[in-house]
Amino acid sequence: MAARQKARADSAPGLTDLAENRVAIEAVDPLIDGRRFAAKAVEGWPFTIKADVFGDGHELYAAAIELPDGSTVPMTKLVNDRWRAEVIFTGNGPSRYAIVGWRDVWGTWRRDTAKKIDAGQDVGVEMQEAQQILEGMKAPRGMAKDHKALVKAARAHDADTLLSDETAAFMAQHGPRANLTRSPDIPVWVDREKAAFSAWYELFPRSQGPEGRHGTFDGVIGQLDYVSDLGFDVLYFPPIHPIGTTNRKGKNNSLRAEPGDVGSPYAIGSPEGGMDAVHPELGTLEDFDRLVDAARQKGLEIALDIALNASPDHPWIEEHPDWFERRPDGTIKFAENPPKKYEDIVNFKYYNADGTPNTPFWKAIRDLFLFWIGHGVTIFRVDNPHTKPFPFWEWIIADVRRSCPEAIFLSEAFTRPKLMKRLAKLGFNQSYTYYTWRNTKQDLTEYLTELTTEECRHYMRPNFFTNTPDINPYFNHDSGRPGFRTRSILAASLSGNWGLYQGFEFCEADWLPPKDEYRHSEKYELKHRDLDAPGNIKDDIRLINRIRRENPAMKDFLNLKFFPAHDDRILYYGRFDERHRNYLLFHVLIDPFGGAEFDFELPLWEFGLPDEGSIEVQDAIHGNRFTWHGKHHGLTLDPQSRPYAIWKIFPPGGAA
Repeated sequence: MAARQKARADSAPGLTDLAENRVAIEAVDPLIDGRRFAAKAVEGWPFTIKADVFGDGHELYAAAIELPDGSTVPMTKLVNDRWRAEVIFTGNGPSRYAIVGWRDVWGTWRRDTAKKIDAGQDVGVEMQEAQQILEGMKAPRGMAKDHKALVKAARAHDADTLLSDETAAFMAQHGPRANLTRSPDIPVWVDREKAAFSAWYELFPRSQGPEGRHGTFDGVIGQLDYVSDLGFDVLYFPPIHPIGTTNRKGKNNSLRAEPGDVGSPYAIGSPEGGMDAVHPELGTLEDFDRLVDAARQKGLEIALDIALNASPDHPWIEEHPDWFERRPDGTIKFAENPPKKYEDIVNFKYYNADGTPNTPFWKAIRDLFLFWIGHGVTIFRVDNPHTKPFPFWEWIIADVRRSCPEAIFLSEAFTRPKLMKRLAKLGFNQSYTYYTWRNTKQDLTEYLTELTTEECRHYMRPNFFTNTPDINPYFNHDSGRPGFRTRSILAASLSGNWGLYQGFEFCEADWLPPKDEYRHSEKYELKHRDLDAPGNIKDDIRLINRIRRENPAMKDFLNLKFFPAHDDRILYYGRFDERHRNYLLFHVLIDPFGGAEFDFELPLWEFGLPDEGSIEVQDAIHGNRFTWHGKHHGLTLDPQSRPYAIWKIFPPGGAA
């Protein structure tokens, strides 16, 4: 009986591997849904990885990150068997990492031998063990001389050499890795920097003409200096395609269009073409290409809105009738979000009746992205992606990236939190957020804490837009110029990506009660703006975009920290970059109606300084430099003069 049990145990599948993988690797972070989705990294930026790595007994263990080229980066032990490392990925596109852990044979020997020497014990046998370890390992390539010297030291029982820090460093890198255990590969998507750090300016090209006349692409070229001067690096357009006439909407979303009404650019398609064409009054594709080139010369990238909407006049309705949803009576189905109806838009069909994907349609949409990439556009804002199937976006984004890994997709999904996060997991590089509805100190603190500390930080990159053509935030309806200044500074300093829709810099607030929508919305009519209108906040926008460009701490929004300010109307936070020793503090008055005189705590503890310590500081707005003494300070902010203060901190030891 015992013999039969032994035979079964000896022949158990995987027994050797199971015995060899003696090291436990757990709680890897980031690891998204069990490796189902990739965590997001940025090319050239530090990427932090943590894991629990441990084993049985009293021996020491070690861990490292294995990168795609086979190289490893040592992990540093924290507490309770938690390990941490920073790696830097190069190359825009798919990548991976793995955790490797092992019994640290030399480290264990060094620790135990040192203890015995300190206790006055004989370590002759330990010297023999060291000799066995060194002779049993292969000399590292190009380091045979160093290896030979250590073998010689072991034979001579030279404990000082063997226990030195230099030998420890050598063996940590080249020594034996007993019971080496490796985690499965963990996927990472590596973005170019603009996916994580960008400033967007949205305008309607058709409004960039003389008053009362339809704008053109050439008119937009004439506005590039204006956008660039404000400090933006992405210029984003709503749809620029031909607009249908059937059921065209009139001003203020009225169901009846009057003669001359331009209609909604989201009702895409007419006899002049669909989503691979441009509205004839804007110009030609050649004109668009000139605009893209001209923008690039100004340091601007063009972003296009991909809205999967078709007007009843879209040419695909005749060419591909099976690409559209239809009612039981055979009529085409208009878009609805009950009780809302979009009479000027019809629905595409994503799946066939048998549940299979409508493959020709999926490929056609994929080809639309590739078409515009061919015209120099690699940034796309996707309209309402949450109303389309998840597999559709996962396939399209992955397929587009095969030929254009630098493509950036911004998800315009104002919907339920889990749905927004799922879209980010599927591949969207940036995501619209709830920022436009987060106005109080508590709301903003809780929301930013979620975005910067919970698991979503690894895959969901927020883009804090102050407003959109669809959203005229309630906060700004009656907040006046101070409220617009506050909300632009917050958006630009709390997030790596931010943006505004033209008109915000002029404090446009006329709203359509009871909704958070614009009266005389530009979605349905042309707008002519005086770009030098009094009361604008252009100087605030220039300032914050300059501060963003000049300070490395403004790039990675995960470095955000909130600090104590003893007034609920003051949001007080810092952006700290230890790598570049670059540190900024912000005080923002979020009450647009009254000033605040408040106390705040200078975070001396962040720099290892005592409460009575001193630190150099520069007013980032005015440039004057001085010293703050001690932890407790006071400040006054007035919404009419300037509702915010920005400080650059210079701790002991120097800063950028």
